[in-house]
Amino acid sequence: MAELSGTWFTPYAAVLRSRIRSQRAYPLSFLSEVFSAFLIGLVEFAEVWVIFHNARVLGGLDLDGALLLFGLSNTAFALCQVIFGHLDGLPTLIRMGTLDAFHLRPQPLLLQLITSDISLRRLARAAVATVILALGLIRNDIDWGARSFTLLTLTLVGGIVLFGGLFVCAAGLQFYLIDGAELTNSFTYGGSFAAAQPTSVFPTPLKLVFGLAIPVAFTSYLPTIALLRLPGPALLPSWLAWCVPLAAAWVWLLAMALWRRGTRHYQGGGG
Repeated sequence: MAELSGTWFTPYAAVLRSRIRSQRAYPLSFLSEVFSAFLIGLVEFAEVWVIFHNARVLGGLDLDGALLLFGLSNTAFALCQVIFGHLDGLPTLIRMGTLDAFHLRPQPLLLQLITSDISLRRLARAAVATVILALGLIRNDIDWGARSFTLLTLTLVGGIVLFGGLFVCAAGLQFYLIDGAELTNSFTYGGSFAAAQPTSVFPTPLKLVFGLAIPVAFTSYLPTIALLRLPGPALLPSWLAWCVPLAAAWVWLLAMALWRRGTRHYQGGGG
């Protein structure tokens, strides 16, 4: 990591460097974690492959389309996990009172938590997803031009940002819930699972949930049908793929509202 002395990011960079060194200090443990993350990525794709191997066509997509769908959703989510995934540990910090130490530092609490760790093992899952995405881009008949390249870039960046907002939403709710990680995981990891499925197969209520309320359809399904020049269902036409920045902005607006209310509600660990 480049030296950033003298900038506002200096203390955060120092913490990240220490976290990276600590993970590399025990090579065997680190390699086992990387291998586990790699297997998780393979198993998740195996589920999709089994579905499309038997159904052939689902929601207007064949197996090649499913490769693109899965690659877009899981690449964005896996890279997001590297940056935001450790926010899952917030309930433990709250329960043990460790979070109080973060309040003593003159930096924003959320930025401290985001930069307090980085999980390199999750890059293995991102690598699996990236390979599958590459296969999906190769095997499908995509009209490559400035429009397609722009949409692909916008989708990947917007997907990372959108999933990151979901992790912050989940973190904000932890100030009200007691060991509520299982509930909030239904929105984060459940949202990732929903993003890897064709949204068109969902009943109308779920289309509204994953298309508007928790808009994970913008991370993969809508860009997939736009790149493949498919019309999409009535509620989710393919042109909405270009609105991924608006979907990400909506999620972060909700995330910051929940985070502010949660931090104001927090009264300390009591220690």
